[in-house]
Amino acid sequence: MAKIFTHKDLDVFKISYALAMEIFELSKSFPKEERYSLTDQIRRASRSVPANIAEAWRKRIYPKSFVAKIIDSEAEASETQVWLQFSKDSKYIDIETYNRLDKEYDKVLGKLVNMRNQPEKWCQRSRS
Repeated sequence: MAKIFTHKDLDVFKISYALAMEIFELSKSFPKEERYSLTDQIRRASRSVPANIAEAWRKRIYPKSFVAKIIDSEAEASETQVWLQFSKDSKYIDIETYNRLDKEYDKVLGKLVNMRNQPEKWCQRSRS
């Protein structure tokens, strides 16, 4: 296992960041009338996943704060899955793309749940 120095070294960060970038590219083809609704929401939610992971990493000296930010990241990942479902049902993305992205977010959620349930593996001890 590689040494983790920053949030950028976390697999869950790398995966969620890549997913957010893919969703950004996909959402460029959404209809203009979705600009301030679905397009905006799916971009915001998907980007919040790695952003909250980064915040959690910086707060890991405080286990409760770390867990709270990981929970926020879980919520944003789940919200992204709902926006993906709307995108599929609105025929903005095809079923194969939806299934692949939904499965990837399930992996992200699994990693986040493991972090939430075992914060002692991720949190650093206070240096007092």
